Amino acid sequence: MTQSYLRLLPILLLITILAGCDNSGGNRVLKLAHSLDTKHPVHLGMEYMAEQVAAESGGKLQIEIYPSQQLGTERQCLELIQIGSLAMTKVSAAVMENFAPNIQVFSLPYIFRDRDHNYKVQDGEVGKKLLIQSEKYRLRGLTYFDAGYRSFYAKEPIDEPADLDGKKIRVQESVTAMNLVRSLGGAPTPISWGELYTALQQGVVDGAENNPPSFYLSRHYEVCKYYSLNEHTAVPDILVIGTEAWNSLSDQEKKWVQDAADAAKIYQRKLWKEAEQEALDAVTAAGVKVTRPDKSKFAEMTAAMFEDYKDQPEKYQLIKEIQAVE
Repeated sequence: MTQSYLRLLPILLLITILAGCDNSGGNRVLKLAHSLDTKHPVHLGMEYMAEQVAAESGGKLQIEIYPSQQLGTERQCLELIQIGSLAMTKVSAAVMENFAPNIQVFSLPYIFRDRDHNYKVQDGEVGKKLLIQSEKYRLRGLTYFDAGYRSFYAKEPIDEPADLDGKKIRVQESVTAMNLVRSLGGAPTPISWGELYTALQQGVVDGAENNPPSFYLSRHYEVCKYYSLNEHTAVPDILVIGTEAWNSLSDQEKKWVQDAADAAKIYQRKLWKEAEQEALDAVTAAGVKVTRPDKSKFAEMTAAMFEDYKDQPEKYQLIKEIQAVE
């Protein structure tokens, strides 16, 4: 057995048990697993999608959601999809870089002018073609969910790039995210989301970077009392379905799933805006010092990352296409 398979074995056994207990009465059930808290706006968006699918299909097609890493980390869920043991998951676009390299452009610092520009790119031709570029890895993107702007939080203030010098900062398993932290003088340290609270508590890392709802719902504010809204990246979440599960659906079933995913995207964007402000209010009340540093300093130090793609024509063209979206 491979090491990857051994790591997944306990989860595979759990999925087998869940499947054995399935009482769908002949109706089709798609299992969706992810790592987020049930109060997270992305989870609520997926719940909305599941409700839409059930309503439109008259219960003939259903989506069962397993949140909070019940069936594994983001990477494990992707691996389960690839071997056909799971139908769907939600992952950060940063994690998807490992399966669709061109999606790295979404993780570049300050590539989006504002949220409106971000949405136009996701909903346009660039976003659509990036969703399906992972199909050769048995993964198909259905839609994007807003994951807000990622900013730094730590046990000490980060008011300017120099404050990151030598600090160990948790990042996702993303080459782009690691390069970003390095360009600012920090030491990028990939750690799974479920292990981060303990890592912060024990000093394995000095800080991390994420959006306000994730910072709040993870309770990382209990350890890190400084949150610097430098908003260096706006990396979306991606709803992924395995090509095996997708190809097994009829044309009507595919339409139910895609239409529900598109509707959930719009619904989730509204939830996100509300959740961001609620999260910032809550962490401030809990004693976190929230600051808004001069973003231009961070942008200047990371600008060279764009030029690094000049020798990668396909990605560099995508960057130009994103920047040209009005």
